[in-house]
This record gives sequence, structure tokens and C-alpha cells, in this order.
Amino acid sequence: QVQLVESGGGLVQPGESLRLSCAASGSIFSFNLIGWYRQAPGKQRELVASLSRDIGTNFADSVKGRFTLARDDAKNLLFLQMNNLKPEDTGVYYCNALFLGMEFWGQGTQVTVSS
Repeated sequence: QVQLVESGGGLVQPGESLRLSCAASGSIFSFNLIGWYRQAPGKQRELVASLSRDIGTNFADSVKGRFTLARDDAKNLLFLQMNNLKPEDTGVYYCNALFLGMEFWGQGTQVTVSS
């Protein structure tokens, strides 16, 4: 069983930055994939960014050039650095991991971008 806990969400103005953290109960290095999804009100959950053993990093077209991933393997942390935030980035951001054929989700953290 893997537990994922997100933090770092909040209310920001357009153009500002936020850094989300995902704390995993196991070694991030051991996961087949770990990443971030988001869900805006009334919309389906969508992939934002992921880190895979096979593919490496993958970013949604809408966030390329603005969002980056970073990791702290010693502390089992995955970070999503979000720069130049836009109102369309608003949503609940979820950490997601694939491990031993099972999928795990965190509880989510709210990001609101509004002037």
C-alpha cells in the first residue's frame, strides 16, 4: 500500500507561482510512474505531468514551459513547480503513482488562480 499526501495548494493571482509537494510513503525511485493530475470543476481529471521509468518526464501541452518536476529521493518527495499560472490552471491537483501493477492517489490539493 502506497500513501500519497499533497500539499502546497492555495489562491494566487495570474502570473504568480506555486510549488506543490507530494510526500510518498515509499521510495519514489521504486515506482513505475509518479505524477500529477488535475480536475477542474465540471471537467474530467487530466494528466499534468509525470515521471516514468520508461519514458522519463511527460508534460501536458498546456503546461509545457511553465511547469517542471523535481524530486527529493532521500525524503520521498515529488514537487510540481508551477510558474506563470493562469486561471485555466485552477483545479484540484492529485498526486498519482503506479507501483507493482496498482494505482494510488492522494487526497488532492486545491489550486485557484484568480485576480
